[in-house]
Amino acid sequence: MNETKANEDYLVRGMAWNGKLRVFATRTTALVEELHRRHRTLPTATAALGRTATVGAMMGAMLKGTEKLTLQVKGDGPIGQIVVDANAAGEVRGYVDHPDVHLASNNQGKLDVAGAVGRSGHIHVIKDLGLKEPYRGSVPIISGELGEDFTYYFASSEQTPSAVGVGVLVDTDGSVLQAGGFILQLLPGLSDDEIAALETKLAGLPPVTSLLDQGESPEEILRWVVGDELSILDTSPVNFVCKCSAERVEQTLISLGEAEIRAIIEEDGKAEVVCHFCNEAYTFERPQLEKLLEQAKPKPLQ
Repeated sequence: MNETKANEDYLVRGMAWNGKLRVFATRTTALVEELHRRHRTLPTATAALGRTATVGAMMGAMLKGTEKLTLQVKGDGPIGQIVVDANAAGEVRGYVDHPDVHLASNNQGKLDVAGAVGRSGHIHVIKDLGLKEPYRGSVPIISGELGEDFTYYFASSEQTPSAVGVGVLVDTDGSVLQAGGFILQLLPGLSDDEIAALETKLAGLPPVTSLLDQGESPEEILRWVVGDELSILDTSPVNFVCKCSAERVEQTLISLGEAEIRAIIEEDGKAEVVCHFCNEAYTFERPQLEKLLEQAKPKPLQ
């Protein structure tokens, strides 16, 4: 393994089986730990948010240039909504409505992500491709485990038969030990025998987090499934990035209008705005609010 990548988050994109499989794999351990740290998620919430963020990172790699996407997982479980933003540059951020959700282990002895997400609801994918209107895809949640749900999304909404595997391994202190995943997309030309062989390989594949815990790289995880007929097209970093700023929050406050800002000044004397995605708090004291109030006042007609 490349030593410089031994503990880094990164993603690989490639082809296999003479161009009949499009493949992605990623390690997202640091990304998911950063999400856990910022949002103070308990283990089951960490796993659910981390799995979604991992899928987001790989789906971001399917985009080009300045394109970006948003994943919304809206189940009927106690965790509420999961939201993840990602782009083609490997920049990912996300949050969950209720980070303090932690359930007893499921009957396999694993974190009960399905119980937290819920087994009813929808997954929404919004892609900003630089067109007038964003692409929107939506599918029902079929299991709540998320890997299966995004597998269903690709087959149903994008008409691309796929296999999605994601996992998050949480330590006893709540920190993230391993996180990562893969997406395999079946392209035209695969024979029934090849599809059957792929299904057999996937059925015998150890959990992604077990492979990562053994020191396997994203490339090596793909070779577990597709063998040596793997061609890596590119490798790219994956990072937590949130583009919120004090300036952007100021513009949001100004957009509230003169009356609303005046009410905040009179009732509270200050304002605190917390970014959903990174949990960064921006505080505006009375003098700052009074300046924003001036900017929010309607400009006289010339």
